[in-house]
Amino acid sequence: MVDVQTEIVINCTRDKVSDYAANPDNAPEWYTNIKSAEWRTPKPLEVGSKIAFKAQFLGKQLAYVYQIVTYKPGSLLVMKTADGPFPMETIYTWEPADANSTRMTLRNKGNPTGFSMLFAPFMSLMMRRANKKDLKKIKTIMEEQT
Repeated sequence: MVDVQTEIVINCTRDKVSDYAANPDNAPEWYTNIKSAEWRTPKPLEVGSKIAFKAQFLGKQLAYVYQIVTYKPGSLLVMKTADGPFPMETIYTWEPADANSTRMTLRNKGNPTGFSMLFAPFMSLMMRRANKKDLKKIKTIMEEQT
């Protein structure tokens, strides 16, 4: 089991941060490893929406489709993928840290199967490192827009 949670406080309102982070079109801007995001269902984002991502992780090209399973604008986004050797769930939460700043949490959970089970501890470490970098990037982007 891989379960990695990271968080950051962004000096920007919760609505602005959550609107930006929840929009899959923005993912390649703030996720270091995501190269593209393509809608497989019509916009806007809602429960049932599907988005195909292409990423680079640990030197490998990855292609996967996330489905939105929970979406509460401004507070929670949960998306899951069931395809590939590493089914994954990604959870974003946003809560006010104070009147003008937001605590954003990014959590990835998954159960590697087969060969990738051997790499679960290493993957957790690499995911935590990548997630921290991604949260720093979104913080920079959001604070520059404010």
